[in-house]
Amino acid sequence: MKNLDRRQWLKTMGLTSGFTLMGGLSVAAFESTFPSRPLALPIKLSSNENPYGPSENVRTVIKNSFDIACRYPFEYLRKLVQEIADKEGVSKDCIVVTGGSTEGLKATGLLYGLHNGEVIAADPTFQSLLRYAEYFGAYVHRVPLNDKLEHDLEAMAKRITSKTRLIFLCNPNNPTGTLIEKNKLRDFCLSNDDKAVIFSDEAYYDFIMEPDYPSMVELVKQDRNVIVSKTFSKVYGLAGMRIGYLVARPDIADRLKKTVMANTNVLAIEAAREALRDDEFYKFSLKMNTEAKAHIYSTLDHLGLSYIRSHTNFVFFKTGIPIQELIGKMGQHDIQIGRPFPPLTEWARISTGTIEEVKAFGTALRKVMV
Repeated sequence: MKNLDRRQWLKTMGLTSGFTLMGGLSVAAFESTFPSRPLALPIKLSSNENPYGPSENVRTVIKNSFDIACRYPFEYLRKLVQEIADKEGVSKDCIVVTGGSTEGLKATGLLYGLHNGEVIAADPTFQSLLRYAEYFGAYVHRVPLNDKLEHDLEAMAKRITSKTRLIFLCNPNNPTGTLIEKNKLRDFCLSNDDKAVIFSDEAYYDFIMEPDYPSMVELVKQDRNVIVSKTFSKVYGLAGMRIGYLVARPDIADRLKKTVMANTNVLAIEAAREALRDDEFYKFSLKMNTEAKAHIYSTLDHLGLSYIRSHTNFVFFKTGIPIQELIGKMGQHDIQIGRPFPPLTEWARISTGTIEEVKAFGTALRKVMV
């Protein structure tokens, strides 16, 4: 897959500052060809956004697309659906484009939560699907993470009953940044998708640096009972445009389409199409994310704070103080950090901003944690 090749490219190039990039291009020259972001207060490191996007190419396409903004999106959507299908290696009938991947999560929560369906998920994890399912009558089995703050797949399997309709896996997990070991992930899906649909939320899949780590789209290709969600919000930097997609077997995709309410728009569609082509910005985003995480790790090491090495664009670390207290103290230094994630009330989530932003975070945290 193309994205696996990109991640392997980045891994082999070194992942540290000071290395030489494509064609002998220096880091400084490489960065100068991509968007910069002036430091502005407050510094928002709370929502796992890509601070550099949209790319310059995407911005140009958005500006040039205003002439068609008066049109309904259906004709333009067909082109994007085919391009996503080509990227994922599936038929276009497997793709459901939504107004952000969160809409795909909610549509799934509605579909499988109706009529008192039961859902199984880790705790804590991303809540949109679960809360929407509960709103429509589902019962959600929230299974605590293990002592490494990873999905406890064995405990989740034990919760499966005849009423279970969906098993939700956020992988890598938000807020912990942990990754399910690839063989365990595949075995879990193959062992349980005949009992309930498996939903694999892969919003952060692009940031995984483990070689040959599979997307569960591979199981969709095998006609398994699996749904995968992906987004243009993270590595592509289009969080404000609201566009994502689901990948599922055609019969499941058809059912999901009936529950989708928030469609996307022409500008977001054209932006997403260009983002898929902008390979250099994709690589740039991954590189800068790795550098920002390195700065965060350095700060946490200096302070002796425990943290989880992340497979995402954020870091989860143990503060030793109530998170609401830390949020308030960091706010006094104009740094916004992640919301509480109970029951882990002494853990904080910090997003990877620009290098300037994560350096400012480090300065503020050193003052707060004295």
